[in-house]
Amino acid sequence: MTDVYSPTTAPNPKSSWFTVPSDTLDKLRCGVKVVEVLLSFVAFVLEEVVNSCVSCSALYFFEFVSCTAFLFTLLLLILLSTTLQKRVGITCWPRLDFVYTAVIALLFLISCIVFTSDNSNTTVEKCAVVFGFLATATFIVDLVLFVKQSGFPFKKDGTPESSNGGPAMAEAQPERERLNTADQ
Repeated sequence: MTDVYSPTTAPNPKSSWFTVPSDTLDKLRCGVKVVEVLLSFVAFVLEEVVNSCVSCSALYFFEFVSCTAFLFTLLLLILLSTTLQKRVGITCWPRLDFVYTAVIALLFLISCIVFTSDNSNTTVEKCAVVFGFLATATFIVDLVLFVKQSGFPFKKDGTPESSNGGPAMAEAQPERERLNTADQ
């Protein structure tokens, strides 16, 4: 009996909780975000293995950035790749994704430079810095892919914004016909 129905029935794609590709995340960028999560996690774990430090402020800053990058990128990946993004109530996902990725890339770069200049030169510290730079590069690749695929999210696209709560109207052309003139 199932042979009759199997060729014509298909699963409902809307019932899937995993929504990649979608309008907020395609397969390539999803893969890049997974790599960001993994590299941030490895950098964080390697930093946690460091036994002692001479000047610990650089180590702590790197720890904060790598842990933040790992946790928040994982959260962003989960939100962008599942149906949870519709339940959160955020409507500007592209802008949020772009700003978050740019800020983390910058913080990761700064923390890697600071940690490189102020560490004990142990193998574990050097490995943590290498994974930090790899994570930074991956965040930058994510930004480049985002701009190539979607454009800059804050650029005005030429459509006028609504004013006074009314609908957006195309810019009006100047009137060609005069209104009531005294000559007539």
